Amino acid sequence: MRLFIGLDPLEDVRERLERLLVHLRACAHLKWSAVYNLHVTLKFIGEWPDDKLPQLEAALRAIARREPITADVKGLGWYPNPHHPRVFWVGVHAGDTLAALVKDIEGALGPLGIPSEDRPFNAHLTLARIKEPAPLQALRNAIAQLESVDYGSFVLDRFYLYRSQPGSAGSIYTKLSEYPLQAPVPAPLQSPLQSQ
Repeated sequence: MRLFIGLDPLEDVRERLERLLVHLRACAHLKWSAVYNLHVTLKFIGEWPDDKLPQLEAALRAIARREPITADVKGLGWYPNPHHPRVFWVGVHAGDTLAALVKDIEGALGPLGIPSEDRPFNAHLTLARIKEPAPLQALRNAIAQLESVDYGSFVLDRFYLYRSQPGSAGSIYTKLSEYPLQAPVPAPLQSPLQSQ
């Protein structure tokens, strides 16, 4: 199975991005992302054997707990560059705290034989993929006329292990397991005096 680790933006951010995509889709013939599929990839794993899924999940559960992370969704850009783009994205800005989580994920998965990324981590939501050269000037003009490229903020309090399956209308992402950043707060024990 094909796996990656990622996180979801909150619904109000998705709604703002949906309005943006409705505005921009007509400007260029690209492979636009479905809003329900928008996610931040923290670590791409690739093909992974079904029978080794428990080891992978155990490694992710062992990652040190931390405070939830606030992320701002703003700024539009092109990867790898504006001249020969393959991806059109919106940035996700969470300072060093999100990069530290990614580093811990890399460290947890290294002993399982999953290589670390050699590129610096760049948090983003992929809005469109550019498979073949396409005229982009109308899209660039529409972007230049936007009043704002700030799409809100959200608190990251968990990440997910996803399965990616190709489909006729694009990939289908299924959450296999969830990893809260904070440990659950244990329920207080009731003393004998309180129960009387």
